[in-house]
Amino acid sequence: MKNQAYTTLIIDDEPPARARLQKLLEHFPETFRVLDEAKNGIEAVEKINQLQPDVIFLDIEMPGLNGFELLERLDKIPIVIFCTAFDQYSLKAFETNSIDYLLKPLRLERLQQTVEKLSRFKNNLSSATIRSVLKEFYSQKEEKKMTSITVKKGDKLIFIKLDEVTHFEADEKYVTVYTNKENHLIEQSLSQLELKLPQEFIRVHRAVILNKNLVLDVQKYFNSRFVITLNNNRKTRITSGRSYNLQIKNWMGI
Repeated sequence: MKNQAYTTLIIDDEPPARARLQKLLEHFPETFRVLDEAKNGIEAVEKINQLQPDVIFLDIEMPGLNGFELLERLDKIPIVIFCTAFDQYSLKAFETNSIDYLLKPLRLERLQQTVEKLSRFKNNLSSATIRSVLKEFYSQKEEKKMTSITVKKGDKLIFIKLDEVTHFEADEKYVTVYTNKENHLIEQSLSQLELKLPQEFIRVHRAVILNKNLVLDVQKYFNSRFVITLNNNRKTRITSGRSYNLQIKNWMGI
């Protein structure tokens, strides 16, 4: 159990909602120490980077930059407790000890459950794992399944079927989409892609998302990593990042 109170940031575009949560959190001074509030996603990103809170209470539906888009912009994601008035967003993923889900209007009894979860909380999930949960969250929200990706080729826009994509790789400011035939630069970031791509894709490194259906083999590597060989013309070998160990193990069922 954490000895000191969790430094906390409240993020919501509605002043009454922020005020209500602030008042509820006052019932738990040993658990939460509210540092500040943010009234929109842009302001929240700045304050999270500046204050580095342990916990954020995050409204999902906000104008301009919603809760998901906000998290995409963070390098390090704090403990996330989502707050929303929309029941359709409810997922089993939010029943974990690391991410909780509160339905508006917030109630003291429900917040007590969150406090109890935090008392059992040991280590925050990695940003990669949280983004994996958000991907599931996003895919259930989307009515249409993404089947292709649009890329620019000269003055034309062409559509690449996702089942032909072996992997996406980031290099500094750019992301390249790879197929057996050709490669293309795209404008979307890996974090944006990770939330939108179907379950056939998995992020295995901060710079790589690959197509699980086009993997030839996976070998254990030192330091909790894996070497993954793709079933493409080049037999591309990718070494996974350490923070993606749990995701890869879950995918392989080990």
